[in-house]
Amino acid sequence: MRIIFAGTPDFAVAALTKIHSSNHKVIAVYCQPDRPKGRGKVLTTCPVKNYALENNLEVIQPEDFSNEQNHKKLISFEPDLIVVAAYGQILSKQILEIPKYGCLNIHASLLPRWRGAAPIERAILAGDQETGVSIMQMNEDLDTGDILLTKKQPISNLATSGSLTESLSIMGANLILEAIDQILSIKTRSQNHAEATYAKKILKTEAKIDWNQSADNINQMIRAFNPRPIAQCTAQAKEFKDETIRIIEAESLSEDSSSPPGTVIEQNKEACHIATGSRILGLKRVQLAGKNVVSIRDFNNAYQLLKLS
Repeated sequence: MRIIFAGTPDFAVAALTKIHSSNHKVIAVYCQPDRPKGRGKVLTTCPVKNYALENNLEVIQPEDFSNEQNHKKLISFEPDLIVVAAYGQILSKQILEIPKYGCLNIHASLLPRWRGAAPIERAILAGDQETGVSIMQMNEDLDTGDILLTKKQPISNLATSGSLTESLSIMGANLILEAIDQILSIKTRSQNHAEATYAKKILKTEAKIDWNQSADNINQMIRAFNPRPIAQCTAQAKEFKDETIRIIEAESLSEDSSSPPGTVIEQNKEACHIATGSRILGLKRVQLAGKNVVSIRDFNNAYQLLKLS
Protein backbone atom coordinates (compact mmCIF):
# COMPACT_ATOMS: atom_id res chain seq x y z
CA MET A 1 0.00 0.00 0.00
CA ARG A 2 1.06 3.57 -0.76
CA ILE A 3 -0.05 5.33 2.41
CA ILE A 4 -0.33 8.96 3.41
CA PHE A 5 -0.32 9.41 7.19
CA ALA A 6 -2.05 12.38 8.84
CA GLY A 7 -1.52 12.95 12.56
CA THR A 8 -0.05 15.43 15.01
CA PRO A 9 0.35 14.50 18.73
CA ASP A 10 2.15 11.73 20.62
CA PHE A 11 -0.90 9.48 20.28
CA ALA A 12 -0.29 9.25 16.52
CA VAL A 13 3.43 8.44 16.61
CA ALA A 14 3.04 4.75 17.51
CA ALA A 15 0.79 4.16 14.48
CA LEU A 16 3.14 6.00 12.12
CA THR A 17 6.07 4.01 13.49
CA LYS A 18 4.21 0.72 13.03
CA ILE A 19 3.17 1.46 9.44
CA HIS A 20 6.60 2.81 8.50
CA SER A 21 8.21 -0.37 9.85
CA SER A 22 5.85 -2.62 7.85
CA ASN A 23 5.96 -3.68 4.21
CA HIS A 24 3.73 -0.73 3.31
CA LYS A 25 5.17 2.56 2.09
CA VAL A 26 4.54 5.89 3.83
CA ILE A 27 4.75 8.32 0.91
CA ALA A 28 4.03 11.51 2.89
CA VAL A 29 3.21 12.69 6.40
CA TYR A 30 0.70 15.47 7.04
CA CYS A 31 0.61 17.25 10.41
CA GLN A 32 -0.45 20.58 11.87
CA PRO A 33 1.78 23.63 11.28
CA ASP A 34 4.37 24.44 13.94
CA ARG A 35 2.75 26.43 16.77
CA PRO A 36 4.13 28.73 19.50
CA LYS A 37 4.04 26.99 22.88
CA GLY A 38 4.92 27.66 26.50
CA ARG A 39 5.41 30.92 28.31
CA GLY A 40 8.06 31.98 25.83
CA LYS A 41 5.80 31.20 22.86
CA VAL A 42 8.59 29.24 21.19
CA LEU A 43 7.69 27.82 17.77
CA THR A 44 7.46 24.08 18.40
CA THR A 45 7.27 21.07 16.08
CA CYS A 46 4.78 18.33 16.85
CA PRO A 47 5.77 14.74 17.76
CA VAL A 48 4.64 13.31 14.40
CA LYS A 49 6.78 15.80 12.49
CA ASN A 50 9.77 15.00 14.70
CA TYR A 51 9.45 11.29 13.93
CA ALA A 52 8.95 11.92 10.21
CA LEU A 53 12.04 14.12 9.93
CA GLU A 54 14.16 11.64 11.89
CA ASN A 55 13.13 8.94 9.41
CA ASN A 56 13.48 11.00 6.22
CA LEU A 57 9.76 11.07 5.46
CA GLU A 58 8.29 13.97 3.51
CA VAL A 59 6.40 16.33 5.81
CA ILE A 60 3.57 18.61 4.69
CA GLN A 61 1.90 21.07 7.11
CA PRO A 62 -1.01 22.84 5.43
CA GLU A 63 -3.17 25.32 7.31
CA ASP A 64 -6.03 24.09 5.13
CA PHE A 65 -5.84 20.49 3.91
CA SER A 66 -8.60 21.05 1.35
CA ASN A 67 -7.60 24.16 -0.60
CA GLU A 68 -7.00 23.74 -4.33
CA GLN A 69 -3.19 23.69 -4.19
CA ASN A 70 -3.08 21.10 -1.40
CA HIS A 71 -5.78 19.07 -3.13
CA LYS A 72 -3.67 18.84 -6.29
CA LYS A 73 -0.59 17.98 -4.25
CA LEU A 74 -2.45 15.13 -2.56
CA ILE A 75 -3.64 13.74 -5.89
CA SER A 76 -0.08 13.79 -7.21
CA PHE A 77 0.98 11.28 -4.53
CA GLU A 78 -1.48 8.69 -5.93
CA PRO A 79 -2.18 7.19 -2.49
CA ASP A 80 -3.89 3.86 -1.98
CA LEU A 81 -4.94 4.89 1.52
CA ILE A 82 -4.88 7.79 3.98
CA VAL A 83 -4.51 6.90 7.66
CA VAL A 84 -5.62 9.56 10.14
CA ALA A 85 -4.79 9.64 13.87
CA ALA A 86 -5.62 12.78 15.86
CA TYR A 87 -4.71 14.99 12.90
CA GLY A 88 -6.70 18.02 14.00
CA GLN A 89 -8.55 18.91 10.78
CA ILE A 90 -11.79 17.74 9.21
CA LEU A 91 -11.22 16.19 5.79
CA SER A 92 -13.58 17.24 3.01
CA LYS A 93 -15.43 14.82 0.74
CA GLN A 94 -13.02 15.74 -2.05
CA ILE A 95 -10.07 14.60 0.05
CA LEU A 96 -11.77 11.43 1.26
CA GLU A 97 -12.41 10.32 -2.33
CA ILE A 98 -8.78 10.62 -3.49
CA PRO A 99 -7.26 7.37 -2.10
CA LYS A 100 -8.16 4.08 -3.77
CA TYR A 101 -9.32 2.58 -0.47
CA GLY A 102 -10.48 5.78 1.21
CA CYS A 103 -9.39 7.10 4.60
CA LEU A 104 -9.12 5.14 7.85
CA ASN A 105 -9.25 6.84 11.23
CA ILE A 106 -7.79 5.55 14.53
CA HIS A 107 -10.21 6.72 17.20
CA ALA A 108 -9.57 6.23 20.92
CA SER A 109 -13.01 5.03 21.99
CA LEU A 110 -15.54 2.30 21.35
CA LEU A 111 -17.64 4.15 18.79
CA PRO A 112 -20.33 5.40 18.76
CA ARG A 113 -19.49 6.27 22.39
CA TRP A 114 -17.36 9.41 22.67
CA ARG A 115 -17.19 10.78 19.17
CA GLY A 116 -15.18 13.98 19.02
CA ALA A 117 -12.01 15.63 20.25
CA ALA A 118 -11.46 14.28 23.79
CA PRO A 119 -12.68 10.66 24.03
CA ILE A 120 -10.07 9.53 26.57
CA GLU A 121 -10.65 12.38 29.01
CA ARG A 122 -14.45 12.13 28.72
CA ALA A 123 -14.41 8.38 29.33
CA ILE A 124 -12.48 8.81 32.59
CA LEU A 125 -14.62 11.78 33.64
CA ALA A 126 -17.78 9.75 33.11
CA GLY A 127 -16.45 6.85 35.18
CA ASP A 128 -16.55 4.43 32.25
CA GLN A 129 -15.32 0.94 33.12
CA GLU A 130 -13.86 0.29 29.67
CA THR A 131 -12.76 2.04 26.52
CA GLY A 132 -10.75 0.95 23.49
CA VAL A 133 -9.86 1.76 19.90
CA SER A 134 -12.03 1.85 16.80
CA ILE A 135 -10.71 1.74 13.25
CA MET A 136 -13.25 3.64 11.18
CA GLN A 137 -13.82 4.29 7.48
CA MET A 138 -14.04 8.08 7.39
CA ASN A 139 -16.93 10.01 5.90
CA GLU A 140 -17.84 13.70 5.84
CA ASP A 141 -19.34 13.76 9.34
CA LEU A 142 -17.57 13.61 12.70
CA ASP A 143 -16.67 10.03 13.66
CA THR A 144 -19.83 8.55 12.12
CA GLY A 145 -18.26 6.21 9.54
CA ASP A 146 -18.50 2.44 9.36
CA ILE A 147 -16.31 0.41 11.73
CA LEU A 148 -13.69 -2.03 10.48
CA LEU A 149 -12.17 -3.22 13.78
CA THR A 150 -12.49 -2.49 17.51
CA LYS A 151 -10.60 -3.62 20.56
CA LYS A 152 -11.56 -3.09 24.20
CA GLN A 153 -9.47 -2.12 27.22
CA PRO A 154 -10.60 -1.79 30.85
CA ILE A 155 -10.08 1.55 32.59
CA SER A 156 -8.40 0.96 35.95
CA ASN A 157 -9.01 3.14 39.00
CA LEU A 158 -5.45 4.43 38.64
CA ALA A 159 -5.56 5.27 34.92
CA THR A 160 -4.94 8.88 33.91
CA SER A 161 -5.48 10.43 30.51
CA GLY A 162 -1.73 10.28 30.04
CA SER A 163 -1.34 6.59 30.83
CA LEU A 164 -4.48 5.64 28.90
CA THR A 165 -3.39 7.65 25.86
CA GLU A 166 -0.10 5.76 25.82
CA SER A 167 -1.66 2.30 26.03
CA LEU A 168 -4.39 3.10 23.49
CA SER A 169 -1.86 4.53 21.05
CA ILE A 170 -0.03 1.18 21.05
CA MET A 171 -3.32 -0.69 20.69
CA GLY A 172 -4.31 1.61 17.84
CA ALA A 173 -0.99 1.08 16.07
CA ASN A 174 -1.42 -2.70 16.11
CA LEU A 175 -5.07 -2.48 15.10
CA ILE A 176 -4.53 -0.11 12.16
CA LEU A 177 -1.86 -2.37 10.69
CA GLU A 178 -4.24 -5.32 11.02
CA ALA A 179 -6.93 -3.30 9.24
CA ILE A 180 -4.58 -2.27 6.43
CA ASP A 181 -3.40 -5.83 5.88
CA GLN A 182 -7.00 -7.10 5.75
CA ILE A 183 -8.67 -4.16 4.05
CA LEU A 184 -9.87 -6.22 1.10
CA SER A 185 -11.56 -8.82 3.28
CA ILE A 186 -12.84 -6.96 6.38
CA LYS A 187 -16.60 -6.64 6.57
CA THR A 188 -17.50 -3.22 7.97
CA ARG A 189 -20.45 -2.52 10.26
CA SER A 190 -22.53 0.61 10.69
CA GLN A 191 -22.59 2.52 13.96
CA ASN A 192 -25.77 2.75 16.00
CA HIS A 193 -26.17 6.51 15.85
CA ALA A 194 -28.87 6.47 18.54
CA GLU A 195 -26.22 5.42 21.08
CA ALA A 196 -23.74 8.16 20.17
CA THR A 197 -22.19 10.43 22.80
CA TYR A 198 -20.00 13.45 22.08
CA ALA A 199 -16.59 14.09 23.64
CA LYS A 200 -16.21 17.84 23.41
CA LYS A 201 -12.80 19.47 23.69
CA ILE A 202 -11.48 19.92 27.24
CA LEU A 203 -11.45 23.54 28.37
CA LYS A 204 -9.14 24.98 31.04
CA THR A 205 -12.18 26.33 32.84
CA GLU A 206 -13.28 22.75 33.54
CA ALA A 207 -10.18 22.17 35.68
CA LYS A 208 -11.57 24.04 38.71
CA ILE A 209 -12.50 21.52 41.43
CA ASP A 210 -15.97 21.77 42.97
CA TRP A 211 -15.65 20.24 46.43
CA ASN A 212 -19.43 19.79 46.59
CA GLN A 213 -18.98 16.94 44.12
CA SER A 214 -18.36 13.44 45.45
CA ALA A 215 -14.83 12.20 46.12
CA ASP A 216 -15.27 9.66 43.30
CA ASN A 217 -16.22 12.36 40.79
CA ILE A 218 -13.39 14.66 41.88
CA ASN A 219 -10.88 11.83 41.61
CA GLN A 220 -12.14 10.99 38.12
CA MET A 221 -11.62 14.63 37.20
CA ILE A 222 -8.08 14.63 38.63
CA ARG A 223 -7.21 11.53 36.59
CA ALA A 224 -8.92 12.81 33.43
CA PHE A 225 -7.07 16.15 33.56
CA ASN A 226 -3.63 14.61 34.10
CA PRO A 227 -1.34 15.56 32.32
CA ARG A 228 -3.42 18.56 31.16
CA PRO A 229 -4.99 20.90 32.06
CA ILE A 230 -4.52 19.56 35.67
CA ALA A 231 -7.32 19.79 38.24
CA GLN A 232 -6.85 22.70 40.62
CA CYS A 233 -8.43 24.70 43.41
CA THR A 234 -7.67 27.57 45.76
CA ALA A 235 -5.86 26.70 48.99
CA GLN A 236 -5.45 28.46 52.31
CA ALA A 237 -2.68 27.49 54.72
CA LYS A 238 -0.95 28.92 57.76
CA GLU A 239 1.97 29.80 55.48
CA PHE A 240 -0.09 31.47 52.69
CA LYS A 241 -3.56 32.61 51.68
CA ASP A 242 -5.49 31.96 48.44
CA GLU A 243 -2.81 30.13 46.47
CA THR A 244 -3.61 27.92 43.49
CA ILE A 245 -2.87 24.28 44.22
CA ARG A 246 -2.87 21.67 41.47
CA ILE A 247 -3.94 18.15 42.43
CA ILE A 248 -1.83 15.67 40.46
CA GLU A 249 -2.92 12.46 42.18
CA ALA A 250 -5.49 11.54 44.81
CA GLU A 251 -7.67 8.68 45.99
CA SER A 252 -11.30 8.34 46.97
CA LEU A 253 -11.60 6.89 50.47
CA SER A 254 -14.46 4.81 51.83
CA GLU A 255 -14.97 7.02 54.89
CA ASP A 256 -17.49 9.85 54.98
CA SER A 257 -17.43 13.16 56.82
CA SER A 258 -20.03 15.60 58.13
CA SER A 259 -17.60 18.53 57.67
CA PRO A 260 -18.33 21.14 54.95
CA PRO A 261 -16.86 20.30 51.51
CA GLY A 262 -13.29 21.56 51.15
CA THR A 263 -12.52 21.19 54.87
CA VAL A 264 -9.13 19.68 55.73
CA ILE A 265 -10.25 17.01 58.18
CA GLU A 266 -6.85 15.38 58.70
CA GLN A 267 -3.27 16.33 57.88
CA ASN A 268 -0.31 14.44 59.29
CA LYS A 269 3.08 13.22 58.12
CA GLU A 270 1.64 10.69 55.69
CA ALA A 271 -1.83 11.93 54.70
CA CYS A 272 -4.01 14.91 53.85
CA HIS A 273 -7.74 14.17 53.80
CA ILE A 274 -10.36 16.57 52.42
CA ALA A 275 -14.14 16.50 52.95
CA THR A 276 -16.24 16.50 49.77
CA GLY A 277 -19.94 16.34 48.95
CA SER A 278 -19.77 12.60 49.54
CA ARG A 279 -16.91 10.65 51.15
CA ILE A 280 -13.33 11.81 51.66
CA LEU A 281 -10.58 12.56 49.16
CA GLY A 282 -6.99 11.73 50.08
CA LEU A 283 -4.34 13.87 48.36
CA LYS A 284 -1.24 12.02 47.15
CA ARG A 285 0.71 14.41 44.89
CA VAL A 286 0.24 18.19 44.58
CA GLN A 287 1.85 21.28 43.11
CA LEU A 288 1.75 24.91 44.19
CA ALA A 289 2.01 27.59 41.51
CA GLY A 290 5.62 28.01 40.41
CA LYS A 291 6.76 24.97 42.44
CA ASN A 292 7.64 21.38 41.60
CA VAL A 293 5.24 18.47 41.98
CA VAL A 294 5.72 16.91 45.42
CA SER A 295 4.39 13.96 47.37
CA ILE A 296 1.80 14.79 50.00
CA ARG A 297 4.33 13.77 52.66
CA ASP A 298 6.81 16.41 51.45
CA PHE A 299 4.01 18.97 51.12
CA ASN A 300 2.84 18.28 54.69
CA ASN A 301 6.36 18.83 56.00
CA ALA A 302 6.29 22.38 54.60
CA TYR A 303 2.69 23.55 54.84
CA GLN A 304 -0.34 23.21 57.06
CA LEU A 305 -3.52 23.48 55.02
CA LEU A 306 -6.57 25.15 56.47
CA LYS A 307 -9.16 24.92 53.68
CA LEU A 308 -9.61 24.25 49.95
CA SER A 309 -12.14 26.03 47.78
